[in-house]
Amino acid sequence: MPEPSRAQLIHIDVDRRLGHEWDEWNGKPLPNQGNYDSPPSLFFTWSAGTLVALLAAATLLIFLLAPRLALLHPAVPRTLWTALAVVAAGAVLWWALLALAFAFRRPLLPERLAERGPFLGLMGLTSRLAARFGRRDWVENASVKVYNRLALMRKRKVGEGELLVLIPRCLSKATLDGVLGIAGKYDVPVFVATRGQLARRVIRERRPRAVVAVACERDMVSGLHDVAGKIPVLGLTMTLPAGPCKDALLDLPKLEEWVRSYLV
Repeated sequence: MPEPSRAQLIHIDVDRRLGHEWDEWNGKPLPNQGNYDSPPSLFFTWSAGTLVALLAAATLLIFLLAPRLALLHPAVPRTLWTALAVVAAGAVLWWALLALAFAFRRPLLPERLAERGPFLGLMGLTSRLAARFGRRDWVENASVKVYNRLALMRKRKVGEGELLVLIPRCLSKATLDGVLGIAGKYDVPVFVATRGQLARRVIRERRPRAVVAVACERDMVSGLHDVAGKIPVLGLTMTLPAGPCKDALLDLPKLEEWVRSYLV
């Protein structure tokens, strides 16, 4: 097959093998035709609940273990209660600064404490909690929006050949053509990932300085956790009108906007 004239298509596989993130899918149409668009406030609501649940679990654990720990030394329970109070205060302050940074579009925290590091961990924990209540995809959509705004505030720029676009195998033909058109316009290589491991491998091999990634909410959150802590990433989620892993759609103008925002 001849190579595309400008956009370099690194790999493509059109098989509809479902990723493990969709193992429970029963083949029926997804809610709202696979459109999980949600306001960012949904993430802050659920993430606050996640932090409360974690602190409550830690409180209960110390309460149950305190009598036995006191037998070791009377100061042990008191030390643990003090440590828990400090951690709780730090977590609340950190969460509040994240919310303020998002609301006012100002980077109030260093990168390792905002869209990287503990924020990625909170995204994952919040997704797990939301999954227990059947709200995983909506909450993950909101969390990716929060992540993207925090990342865009850094206003990073990269040079020619330093940006990579990652897309899944399940895009509709018209959408894939649109992606390749954008990539060709800006001379950016495109990698079509059949599995998360292959996406991580191409990042290791090509060593881009920034990535624009396209995926469903489930794959996006797990992918950001694996990659965004190492290099800058912007994540664009998709609409799944035909169910997961087939004929997915995405916001092409938004993709072009993000590609352009990275280039010098």
